[in-house]
Amino acid sequence: MIKDLLFPTNGPRRSSLGRMVNQSTVLLMVSIGALILLLALLILFHQNSNATKGYLLRNLERERSQLLLEQEVLNMQVAKAQAMDKIENDRQIQTMIPIKNPLYTKNADPELDDGLEL
Repeated sequence: MIKDLLFPTNGPRRSSLGRMVNQSTVLLMVSIGALILLLALLILFHQNSNATKGYLLRNLERERSQLLLEQEVLNMQVAKAQAMDKIENDRQIQTMIPIKNPLYTKNADPELDDGLEL
């Protein structure tokens, strides 16, 4: 039917005005339908892309929160390890002997001297 309207094979060489209007109308409807279909496919692909990005973003946010929690735990462990009580009660520190008469040396080069007098 559409082929007959667009490319008539029978009949006179000249088309009537009504036939030309019908052909134009059919061609316009087919063009609009094709554009609507193309736009629908573009919207579908765009929405699929957005959904995929949202999924990836949610996973990254979850991973970020886990890493922040892990960082907080590690910071607490570092603070605990650096606590003065822990250092004072360490076995290796306890076995150290205090020095009785320390001897300090002076630099022969005055440029290297920090200006601190002992």
